Amino acid sequence: MRAFSIAAFLCCIAFASAVRAEDPVQTAQNLIEQQIEAFLHDDAATAYSFAAPGIKALFPDKDSFFAMVKKSYQPVYHPGNYAFGKSRAIDNGAVVYQEVLITGTDDKDWTAIYQITRQPDGSYKINGVQILSKATSEGI
Repeated sequence: MRAFSIAAFLCCIAFASAVRAEDPVQTAQNLIEQQIEAFLHDDAATAYSFAAPGIKALFPDKDSFFAMVKKSYQPVYHPGNYAFGKSRAIDNGAVVYQEVLITGTDDKDWTAIYQITRQPDGSYKINGVQILSKATSEGI
């Protein structure tokens, strides 16, 4: 019984270390995917929940945020297809830049460059997105 308790304790420590050591780029990509899924389902509350405090200061409620995205970020709001491109984590993962290659529902190609920032509680939030037409995209 004691051997089982020690083994369980060691597994918990290993799991906790794995959670803390989670890859910031993978975390950023998961966050982006979840927000795009929320946009595709017109779920303003969930999409807004991924916004960093600075974005929420500019758009203090989900409705104003959602209206801005629909108007100015159509390729992200309802992409036809998308894939992750280049990424870069800086400052020990405190900031992640993630390129997302998008084919819009209008068949135009776009590049969205997301800035994801680690928050004081350790979570990550979307701090901004720059949309470039594929012809003018320079990447990260």
